[in-house]
Amino acid sequence: MAERSTAAVDVADNSGDEPLTTKADQATADGVAQNREQDTDSSESEEAQGSGGDESPAKPSPPELHSGHKLARRYRLEECVTRLDGFSSWRAVDEKLRRAVGVHLLPADHPRARSVLAAARSSALLGDPRFVQVLDAVEENDLVYVVHEWLPDSTELTTLLASGPLEVHDAYQMVSQISQAMAAAHREGLAHLRLTPGSVLRSSSGQWRVRGLAVNAALRGISSDTPQRRDTEAIGALLYAALTQRWPYEDDAFGLSGLPKGVGLIAPDQVRAGVHRGLSELAMRALVNDGATASRQEPPCTTPEELVKAIGEMPRIRPPEPAFTAPPEYQRTTYQQGTYGRQTPPGGTQPMTAPPPPLQSRTGKALKWAVSALLIAALGLGSWQLADALMERGNSDDTNKSQTTDGNDKDSDKIKRPAKPITIEGAQEYVAEGSAQAADDVAKTYDGNSSTYWRTKSFLGGPKLAPYKSGVGIVYDLGSSKEVSAASIGLLYDGDHTTVHLYAADSLSPSASVSAMKEIGSVTTSGTTAKIKAKKTVKTKYVLLWITDVPSAPRDDYSSAGYKQAITDVKFTG
Repeated sequence: MAERSTAAVDVADNSGDEPLTTKADQATADGVAQNREQDTDSSESEEAQGSGGDESPAKPSPPELHSGHKLARRYRLEECVTRLDGFSSWRAVDEKLRRAVGVHLLPADHPRARSVLAAARSSALLGDPRFVQVLDAVEENDLVYVVHEWLPDSTELTTLLASGPLEVHDAYQMVSQISQAMAAAHREGLAHLRLTPGSVLRSSSGQWRVRGLAVNAALRGISSDTPQRRDTEAIGALLYAALTQRWPYEDDAFGLSGLPKGVGLIAPDQVRAGVHRGLSELAMRALVNDGATASRQEPPCTTPEELVKAIGEMPRIRPPEPAFTAPPEYQRTTYQQGTYGRQTPPGGTQPMTAPPPPLQSRTGKALKWAVSALLIAALGLGSWQLADALMERGNSDDTNKSQTTDGNDKDSDKIKRPAKPITIEGAQEYVAEGSAQAADDVAKTYDGNSSTYWRTKSFLGGPKLAPYKSGVGIVYDLGSSKEVSAASIGLLYDGDHTTVHLYAADSLSPSASVSAMKEIGSVTTSGTTAKIKAKKTVKTKYVLLWITDVPSAPRDDYSSAGYKQAITDVKFTG
């Protein structure tokens, strides 16, 4: 333990200073030649994102090496994937064990050579399988080289995010496993200081691993007075990117677009619809370490250990249910088709066999006329019986109709009764997934004041909120079961376009999903009033007003420009 901690301190004492990774490692280093591969070490895959630390005016150049060169008569260099700041990184082959490895190389007189050796040996002593393992750290023939695992079956987070944000369970697993791994490393006196999307890998089995522990920072001379806080903020940035496919700062980085200029740090569920509310708040708690978070007033997480505790307090996010796959369509075999035992000609198509010729004898003709006569007789008898049954049923229906009309026809009353306004007794915002929009403002939609309203958040994409968020809305309590035939909804923003649905719900907090509710009606409009008329009157105590499409609207006092809507007045009639 003492040796490990001393080595970790040596990394910091022999390296320069650099701003936080999440904010400063985004600039491209001049003259850097990139040749990035999917499964290289983070120092191999992210060099264009920046370097920092020592500001020595002259750095020794590594020896001239080439493909085929062997180190320690064992590690054969295959391809140089990075050459930067006096060191190079290679894909190599361990000929002794016949496996692929990665190698960092730098001159022994490089100002950071001692720190790199110390960091590599400390990382190797940790022996935690959640980290890409350092296999060797050697100084030999005026060279310092670090050999590490090469994981061909793993994919870095940068590549995963190129196609979109992670599914919520994947994002949950990523932040859980990375936080636990970094908490274990910090307990042993080790920090990463350069956690980026390229230093996080997901294996084919779904396990997440971290590469470059201590070594990546030592190669670049990165140090920090608050290593735990720095790594925690980096984990928050990784979670933010996994949820939104955006980098949580204004500058683009790691193949991800930054946030709009001048907006500041906004919660993930305000950047993209459908983001899991708990994970959105968790990302903000890790990113905002100087006070209350932007989304709520929970205390910030300043260490990986605190982040692990916060994740443990969340409801567990379960993996999605496997999709049902229909069995293959039933195929008839040649035996079932009546061709069993027949040989198919070389052309591959079974020739059609002509039916046998009809009977041509007198006996055959007589038999045919007899069968025809029987069929005609049967049809005549069946027609007579059917007609008789229909006449009896018609008489019965006439009797029932006259009795219903003479009694009191309720359906007739419904048609004749004029529509009446329905009083709204209460309301509650309905949150299917993600976070609430403006839960405290729902009463403003039926207070009789058109200047007050309930609003949605501002989203970057639209008009349709799906697939990121199925919709937003409010459940209204009508006091008792009422027959709802129409509704009028006042909207704050016009434009292309707003779509509103009405559903019959079972309570203010519906137990059923929206897809399982009975729809009363829907409408799509580009104006500021949405009028819905039910095709058939529905009797219910609770009505869900569900918005699935919102128009583009300018910035206002509550939110920035984006896709959003607000409801001013809601009126039901029945």
